[in-house]
Amino acid sequence: MTGGVDLDCLDWSVSRETHDRLNVLDSLVKKWNPRINLVSRSSLDHLWIRHIIDSIQVFRSGENPRHWVDLGSGGGFPGLVVGILALDEQPELNVTLIESDQRKCAFLRAAARETGLSCTVLAQRIEQAAPQNADTVSARALTDLNGLLTHCERHLAAGGTALFPKGVTWKKEVEHARKSWRFDVEAINSKTEEGAVVLKITGASRV
Repeated sequence: MTGGVDLDCLDWSVSRETHDRLNVLDSLVKKWNPRINLVSRSSLDHLWIRHIIDSIQVFRSGENPRHWVDLGSGGGFPGLVVGILALDEQPELNVTLIESDQRKCAFLRAAARETGLSCTVLAQRIEQAAPQNADTVSARALTDLNGLLTHCERHLAAGGTALFPKGVTWKKEVEHARKSWRFDVEAINSKTEEGAVVLKITGASRV
């Protein structure tokens, strides 16, 4: 039992090598966090359930893309976790992390190096980075759904999938976004937080 959640009930099984890499990431976040505030201090004691396993379920919601772009990667969730799992489960996957904060980019590059992950870190604002033509775009705790779909317009390929973890107010975000966007959405119930979901969005276009 971690953070009030029974890990045995979650589909988070990974290889021993992947587990070791995730443990390295756990240690690095705790080492760097006092300096650059990668995650909230209150969540550090439950880093696995709040951030790592939560990111695993985002990865498992994908559909075997070739290029995955994580927007506003910050502390590496879900982007670094996606890349780490892909080493074992989808070795052909290219992962790009976009983050405008230079200090957080330094962390992302250090974490990628120490976990053996090959990924691209773009130290740019999302709206200024070159269009990525990604099969999958993800973002966690970045902005509301309306703003996220604007970013997808720039970086998500036609026919691609967006994966956005959202809290208990997700229905209000979807309702608001539909005033400006048409899209298909599947709300995948979160296994780490009651009432939360991973929004799986396809076919987004402006109204």
